[in-house]
Amino acid sequence: MDATRTLHWSDTDVEVHKVVVGPYENNVFVVRCRHTGEAVLLDAANEHELLLDLASRLGVRTILETHGHHDHIQAIPQVRDAGYEVGVTAADAFMLPSYDYLLEDDQMIEFGTQKLHTVTTPGHTPGSICFKLVDKPLLFSGDTLFPGGPGNTSFEHGDFATIIDSIDQRLFTYGIDTIVLPGHGDDTTIGAERPHLQEWVDRGW
Repeated sequence: MDATRTLHWSDTDVEVHKVVVGPYENNVFVVRCRHTGEAVLLDAANEHELLLDLASRLGVRTILETHGHHDHIQAIPQVRDAGYEVGVTAADAFMLPSYDYLLEDDQMIEFGTQKLHTVTTPGHTPGSICFKLVDKPLLFSGDTLFPGGPGNTSFEHGDFATIIDSIDQRLFTYGIDTIVLPGHGDDTTIGAERPHLQEWVDRGW
């Protein structure tokens, strides 16, 4: 696939590429430093041939999993076979077929001149994690925060009170202009979602 067709957001320093894969229409993002060409891929969800082509074209160095749900990890065996290392939190590692290293809260993941800051946000799964691009208005929220509310907590290991606390205490601390790029569907902003927190609490999902 032509990388120019996947470009979703960019400035002078960074490119964000997006493809939608699999039956659950998962968003897969590649975040690339424009100065060095180094990149990371978020969620090896499905359609491994497409992801491997994208990773090769865009200089992906490692793969970061936002959480361990089945629809977000389908391509992990193939990307690891191709030589890419996969990182996941300890709390979600048991859901993966395999992985290479563990992600922790408040880490800096460097690629080229850019850094992703890790923000653990349990609730959708015990080990859900988001990634904030340092000095840029971009937050990759996995299945923690979507336009219109939190991710589904009705699955095994999900907890609604926990995800609400994660969103309120960890994500809504960012500025209102912060763009939220979720694991499915369209982008939103912190400013668009923050006023509705109590509505989500009241409805219970």
